Amino acid sequence: MGRARGGILSLVQDYRRAQIKSLTRKIGVYALCDLDGVPIYVGQSKDGIQQRVRRHLTSARSDIIANRLIDPWEIAFVQAYPVESASEIPRLEASVFATFHDEKPLMNGSVPRVSGRLLKRLPKPAEIIQMLPDKEIQVRRDPALRLPRQIEHIGRLVDHILTVKDSRRHARRRAPTAHRLLPSAFRPLLPNS
Repeated sequence: MGRARGGILSLVQDYRRAQIKSLTRKIGVYALCDLDGVPIYVGQSKDGIQQRVRRHLTSARSDIIANRLIDPWEIAFVQAYPVESASEIPRLEASVFATFHDEKPLMNGSVPRVSGRLLKRLPKPAEIIQMLPDKEIQVRRDPALRLPRQIEHIGRLVDHILTVKDSRRHARRRAPTAHRLLPSAFRPLLPNS
């Protein structure tokens, strides 16, 4: 069974690598979405969306992975919002963040700031790229796999909060992650976000 799953994981990694290559190389804003297609993190890249998403999904020099904000195992879709000029990024990122965060708290460690007004209407993503095969998404959505994984992730997040400097500040920044993952009965135990 473990050997069969290992072969499947290799196929999943190959699929993900191919899908990352299909992402735009343009600069802009992106949303990482979970197995249900719900955005969980909004970011921006002035080096190219493809390059930044690759770092997130391979844990290479990615703050959101290093700080335990997201579990790459949960990322099944990427929405891309490319722009022509870097000057467009702050307003677009803040607008995408505000729209999605209002629907369900995002796992970003900080809120993007912008001077001026947010966009009145959020543009549709130029690309929505599926990062996992349909069958793998179906398997990972199984609560028997997903819930223990999420509990383990919360444990790593709590451990990280307890071991980093200025833990109180980090706890407040990480609260949205726990709010997304914890059952509602446990949320009153979390620091205010």
